[in-house]
Amino acid sequence: MKKRFLSILVCVAVLVTILAGCGAAAGDPAGPSGNSTAGKSAEVKDNDTQKAVLKVGMTVNDLSNQIFASSCEELKKLIEADGGSITYLDCKSNPATQIQEVENFISSGVNVIVIQPSEAKALETVLGQAREAGIKVFCWDEDIENSDVNWLIDNYALGKIIGEQAAKWINDKFKGECEVAVLDYPQLEILVKRGSGIVDGIKENAPNAKIVAKSSAINPTEGQNKTETILQANPNIKVIACIGGGGAVGANEAVKASGKFTDDFGIFAADATNEELAAMSKNEAIRMSVLITGGPDKIAAEIHSWLKKLISGEPVEKKIYRDTTPVTKDNLNQYYK
Repeated sequence: MKKRFLSILVCVAVLVTILAGCGAAAGDPAGPSGNSTAGKSAEVKDNDTQKAVLKVGMTVNDLSNQIFASSCEELKKLIEADGGSITYLDCKSNPATQIQEVENFISSGVNVIVIQPSEAKALETVLGQAREAGIKVFCWDEDIENSDVNWLIDNYALGKIIGEQAAKWINDKFKGECEVAVLDYPQLEILVKRGSGIVDGIKENAPNAKIVAKSSAINPTEGQNKTETILQANPNIKVIACIGGGGAVGANEAVKASGKFTDDFGIFAADATNEELAAMSKNEAIRMSVLITGGPDKIAAEIHSWLKKLISGEPVEKKIYRDTTPVTKDNLNQYYK
């Protein structure tokens, strides 16, 4: 009788346990409170999804160029403030060096490569390998196939602006006739186009001006050295048109040091670096420079915004053209404080 009573108690206990389990399964998974633990788990998972963190490898042509160096440093600040990382290098305009840099970036596990190609065709294969490895490619200044974004300038049109501004100075100061030097940089394909635009802009708008010297300069040291040589051989030059701000800054120093600076001497360029704008504010030889996108802080901010979109999977146009604005003494106060 006692054993029978104990068996009945055990059966009752088991039945109660089963019914309790069934009640919880049949109703809300969280039980009588009505809060779904399954729903909460999914919500936490969604909220805890981490945003993609940038790990960037960046290679440009020449970090002695102020616009490249300052833009890279500003971009580094923005990326690190977001918890990401960046390694930036230059290749001294050597495609073989730049290919090796990209290969090293791929091996190091970056998720974005930013490149200002020294030679677009030479870089296509290695950039294709980067994309096959799942790395996004942001190309600065070149229209290439193996990229996710090409951040572009119409370099011939930009050169034409420089040439037209130089021609206007020639017409205003010298009635269309004076000797001119051009500092180009044929080592880079995109700058060949810019150099051609400069020459065409001068010839079309000041046809009686004479381009008596051409040389290559992309940074201040080259600009100063090449200009000193040019002025020694051509002492009557009154206008120098440059492909970029580095060469222009060096040319300005050479003109001052040689004693050739006069109120009618004019240097015309692109980049509108702080050095160029400072010289303009002091009424030195730099008379105009084309601002491309903005200063290094604005350039970095724009690149950073595109990189974040790329890494998060947002749709981005393949070709994005940059804004250009000629800066002269007339509008200098808008861009130089």
